Amino acid sequence: MPHILLVEDDVEISRLVGRYLGANDFRVSVLPDGRKIERALEDSRVDLILLDLMLPGEDGLSLCRRLRTHSGVPIIMVTAKGDEFDRIVGLEMGADDYLSKPFNPRELLARIRAVLRRVGTPKPAAERARYLAFCGWRIDCLVRELKDPNGTRITLTSAEFGLLQALCERAGRVLSREQLLDLTQGRSTDSLGRSVDVLISRLRSKIERDPHDPEIIKTVRSGGYLFAAKVEAS
Repeated sequence: MPHILLVEDDVEISRLVGRYLGANDFRVSVLPDGRKIERALEDSRVDLILLDLMLPGEDGLSLCRRLRTHSGVPIIMVTAKGDEFDRIVGLEMGADDYLSKPFNPRELLARIRAVLRRVGTPKPAAERARYLAFCGWRIDCLVRELKDPNGTRITLTSAEFGLLQALCERAGRVLSREQLLDLTQGRSTDSLGRSVDVLISRLRSKIERDPHDPEIIKTVRSGGYLFAAKVEAS
C-alpha cells in the first residue's frame, strides 16, 4: 500500500483524511508538526507527504524548503490559504501540487494518485530509453536520477524530474506551457500555467551555467520552451 505522511495539526482533519485514504488502499501516518518529519522519512518508505502550510513551530513552507535540500519525495501542500501568491510560493519551495481547504476528499485522492502516477509509472521499455545524456549530464529514467558532469547526484522533485524528462525526450521542439502541463501533470490537476515557469526556473538553477542566460532550456517568446541541447538516448 502506498504510504502517505500527513503533517497536520488539526486532529479532526487528520482523522477524516486518514480514514478516507485508508478506505482507498493507502497507509497513512500522521504528524502534528514538522519536528519529527526527517525521522519519519528515515524509519519507513514514504511515497508522498501531505503538508499543511499553517503548522505550530516551523511552518509548511519552511519545512518544504528544508526537505528539498535532501529529499525528492513528492509533496502536496494543503492549506486554508487560497490566493495565487501562496500557491506560487509553495511551488517555488518545491511542492509538487497544492490544495486549498476546504477540499473535497475525492479531489485530494485524485491529486495524490496523479502525483504518484507521474512518479512511479514509467512507460514500457520499448517506448522509452533508460538513459538520456546532454552536455555531460546523465538522466536515469528508471530510477529517476540526475547526475551532473562530475557524477554527483542532483536532488530533483518529482515535478522537476518529470518536466526535465519531458523536455529531453522532445529536444529541439518548442513546447507550450499547456503541452508541458499535459505531459507532466495533466489538466485534471487544475495547475496554473505559472507553475511551469516556476519549475523551469528551478531546473535552470540546477543545470545551467548561468540561469539568467540559459543555454539548455530556452524561452521562446509567445511559444513556450525549447530544450536546445543535443540529447543522446541509450
